[in-house]
Amino acid sequence: MTIPSHTDAAPVPTGVPGLDGILAGGYAANRAHLIEGRPGSGKTTLGMQFLLDGAKQGERCLYITLSESRRELLSVASRHGWSLDGVEIFELVPPELSLDPHQQQSLVHSSDLELGETVRMALAEIERVRPSRVVFDSLSEIRLLSQGSLRYRRQVLALKSYFLLNDATVLMLDDLTSEQDDLNLHSISHAVIRLEQVVPAYGAERRRLTVTKMRGTAFRGGYHDFVIQRGGLRIFPRLVAADHHSSFAFEAIPSGIDELDTILGGGLSRGTSTLVVGPSGAGKSTLALGYLWAALERGEPGLMISFDETTGILMQRAKGVGFDLMPHVEAGRLHIEQIDPADVSPGEFAGRVRDAVEQGEAKVVLIDSLTGYLNAMPEQPFIVLQMHELLTYLNQQGVVTILILAQHGMVGPMISPIDLTYLSDAVVLLRFFEADGRIRRALSVVKRRTGAHEDTIREFRIDSQGLRVGPPLEQFRGVLTGVPTFGGQRASLLGERETDNDSGR
Repeated sequence: MTIPSHTDAAPVPTGVPGLDGILAGGYAANRAHLIEGRPGSGKTTLGMQFLLDGAKQGERCLYITLSESRRELLSVASRHGWSLDGVEIFELVPPELSLDPHQQQSLVHSSDLELGETVRMALAEIERVRPSRVVFDSLSEIRLLSQGSLRYRRQVLALKSYFLLNDATVLMLDDLTSEQDDLNLHSISHAVIRLEQVVPAYGAERRRLTVTKMRGTAFRGGYHDFVIQRGGLRIFPRLVAADHHSSFAFEAIPSGIDELDTILGGGLSRGTSTLVVGPSGAGKSTLALGYLWAALERGEPGLMISFDETTGILMQRAKGVGFDLMPHVEAGRLHIEQIDPADVSPGEFAGRVRDAVEQGEAKVVLIDSLTGYLNAMPEQPFIVLQMHELLTYLNQQGVVTILILAQHGMVGPMISPIDLTYLSDAVVLLRFFEADGRIRRALSVVKRRTGAHEDTIREFRIDSQGLRVGPPLEQFRGVLTGVPTFGGQRASLLGERETDNDSGR
């Protein structure tokens, strides 16, 4: 193996997807970094990924453990599909925990040693291996042996100084078993990274990371969601739309339905977001599918995120109104993400959208619905900020974004769970109305930033052949109230097709 000559404090890759971007390139070379978090937050896995990345590059790597045995660490690695070949493991654990008489590493019962002897043995192992990357797991054992905050701080400071003299990049793990020492090491650490695990009232736990300190580096602050999956941690950096720009041509995207495109001033504009709002069953999803289908037929890749329907039901319903999505899914043009709001954090959701746009080159993104996204938010007051960043990012990538928001109520006054109309570039309003003893559907465009649009209210219908949009309802008054007054001829309403199976959502 070779020992790399890292420039002092230069970025060293972390081995964790997403973390290098947060730390402006990685950990600082030849510095000590404090990784703190409660048990189960992912510290050990993060440390292993750091060492495995170094081993792949031919660096000498050392894992010093006072809390887990080599056998336990190998078990954790195997579950992630890793091999720890090339990573030295030095454990200070009771000998009875290991039944292998042929293992190469030392076994020392730390509770039978004085603090000074424990630290000296760790330093001796560092001297023997001469590692460029070190993980020290964990400082809580040193804290217990120190029996006092002053002695604890001095011992950790001695470790840090020794690491610096030996040009090692170090991660010191702390499980925060003693709250009074929570901030004791922050001042002597080059960087402080905290991992947190939040358990909501319902659903899977949410994990997040924040960098509270990193000297001389413009790191990305705030909380960043992450998941622990087979293969290790994957971090979803907080989306900052200002960091993502791309050039694209502004143009109208038609749906293929002349009347619908007419009321929208030619269609949806590339690089804009459109909010389709209305009661349940009014046809929001089908109308949005019309634009997605037209884009797919033109050969443009698309992403559909479904919070409310299973993929099977979605495919069947789309086929029932003339949109057979299966050929596009099989061709790789359409990617459908079925998301359970109880299991996906907002950061992971934004990460999936980014992957589809940056790797899958999606040109149309349909989110059905924002009501499901709202339920996925553990902190609802911040949904507007999250959506602002996501929509701005998609707009800057030239993506046509279609958002669906279900309103409470069926006929009469409607209530939205959240107001996102000011964030959207266009707003399409759907309503039920009563005429001749039948419930009918009406649509109107109430906002379009990128150009002119009709201010009329038109009837539309959904059948097995797709969408139909009628002429303006000029002879009606009060259509949006649900109970209009009719003062014209019956012929102004849409009639039945020969094989009209009326359906919608």
